[in-house]
Amino acid sequence: MLVTISFYSYYRELAGSAEIVETLPEGSTLHDLFNSLGSRFPKLGVMQNSTLMAVGMDYQPRTYVLREGDQVSLFPPVQGG
Repeated sequence: MLVTISFYSYYRELAGSAEIVETLPEGSTLHDLFNSLGSRFPKLGVMQNSTLMAVGMDYQPRTYVLREGDQVSLFPPVQGG
């Protein structure tokens, strides 16, 4: 299945792109997706524990099962002041 991944803030630099399309096996979770991205973009892989992930407009847990055509967004940790 195909999912679109958008990278925000400095994650764009870590991935070298603002958006990519990733092919994953049916039944893949957000955790599986991040592992795949971490292999492809090692600098992003070290951010696994602090990355926020949303599908569509909603943040989702790593156990979320992806579906064909999902739009996934990756964000660095939120900082406030």
